[in-house]
Order: sequence, then C-alpha cells, then structure tokens
Amino acid sequence: MSTPSDRPGPPPAPKRRADAVRNRDLALAAATALLAEPGASLTVEAIAQRAGLGAATVVRAFGGKDALLDAAVAQLLEPVVRRARDLLAATTPYQALRTFLRELIAFQSAHHAINDQLTGLDLPATTALRADLVGAVEAMTDGARRDGRVRADLDPAVTTALIGATALAVARAEPSSPGIVDAYLTVLLDGLDPRPSG
Repeated sequence: MSTPSDRPGPPPAPKRRADAVRNRDLALAAATALLAEPGASLTVEAIAQRAGLGAATVVRAFGGKDALLDAAVAQLLEPVVRRARDLLAATTPYQALRTFLRELIAFQSAHHAINDQLTGLDLPATTALRADLVGAVEAMTDGARRDGRVRADLDPAVTTALIGATALAVARAEPSSPGIVDAYLTVLLDGLDPRPSG
C-alpha cells in the first residue's frame, strides 16, 4: 500500500502557465506600442513599465530584450509581407508594385524611427521577414519587367535597391499628405517605365 509520500505530486498549476502567457502577451503588446512611437526608448525597463510588469518578468517571458523585440517587429512585419503576397496573387505585378509601395511608405513612416535602435541586435525572425519583403518586391519588379512596365536596361538588383531606398527616403521625410506620396511614386515609376511618355 502506498503512503502519501510515495504518491506523485500534483501537476503544475494551470494558473502559473496562464500568468506566463499573460505576461508574455502584455510585454509583446507594450513593445509593439513603443515601436510605433517616434523617439520611444526600447529598453527592457521602458517595455516593462508600459506593460505594468517588472523588468525581470519581461526578461523571463522572452529570455532577453533581443528575443522580445524580434517577436514584436516580426508581428508588425508579418501582415506587410502577407499583403505583398496577396497583391501579387490578385493583380498584375505592376499594379501590385504601385499599390504596395504606397502602403509600404505609410508603414515605414509610422515605424522608420525604430531602425536605429535595432542595430546590432540578434533578430532572426525579423531578418527572415525582411528578406521575404525584399523577395516580394523583386517578384513584383521582375513581373512588371516581363510585362514591359519596368525598364530592362537596369540590373534587377539595382532596380530593387533603388525602389527600396526611395520608399524609405520618402517615409523618413514623413510626407504630409497622400498626394505627395503619389507624386513621389509617379516620378519613380515613370522613371522606371521603358515606354516613351506623351
């Protein structure tokens, strides 16, 4: 006959797991909110304060600042990458490129200030999504080139770099109206159009 000391202990309390999930969600939401605030500090302490948690709790939830910011930035980038793929599937490559660049500029205008704070961090999920984003723009550009809407005399890598750098520069300028963004895009895409104007 077994004695109480021989019996296995009770399973871990579900409440502890629920608290860990809740803390992780709070920390992730706080980091994501701070990413959208120009000039916000992305320290563990600032994230913890926004989340209403202790710094040690935030670190425990993710294992460190890099992992937390990687999860937060990846959460922001995932729908952007998904949107690029959806546009490629739903319309012509040129129209997908034009529509996506306008939306990308709006996204970058809201979040470009975080780039400097991410330098030197280990962000594998973010790095992979950025590569996916570049790949989607390359697919749009290559398709538009095949359709005769983007000039073929430029190296494809140069064209993609030009588009990406221009979109980021426009975003950093924080244009005051959608009309200005449209004007920038018209100048850029007209310059890439191999067909004579007029």
